[in-house]
Amino acid sequence: MGIVPMHLLNNPQKMLSLVAQRQECLSDNIANMHTKGYRRKDIDFSQYLNSGISSRIEASVVEKYGPSPIASSTMGGGQNISTEDELAKMQENYLLYNVAVRHLSSTITEIKTALNVSANG
Repeated sequence: MGIVPMHLLNNPQKMLSLVAQRQECLSDNIANMHTKGYRRKDIDFSQYLNSGISSRIEASVVEKYGPSPIASSTMGGGQNISTEDELAKMQENYLLYNVAVRHLSSTITEIKTALNVSANG
């Protein structure tokens, strides 16, 4: 995954949702790194972006409950989880969050400008 999933920039709300869910996965990994049998979880943005809606049932579930990212697990126990790696992924996640917030803020500013122009014109 690149640092910024470009397809998600068009939908900052979806991006913020995925970033929040990824943060939860990463923090769970750190909290459970010594738990026997625990499997590392992460959000795979590219897999989520490429998993188009393939059926009417899936479309209705997504419409009713919203999209859900795919959490991937790696085989093995907590010994495969590195605190340093998880913290680095959290930092990357923080950058994604900032990109999404800035993009959303920019969009809101554009909407406000358009409303002001139409109100004055």
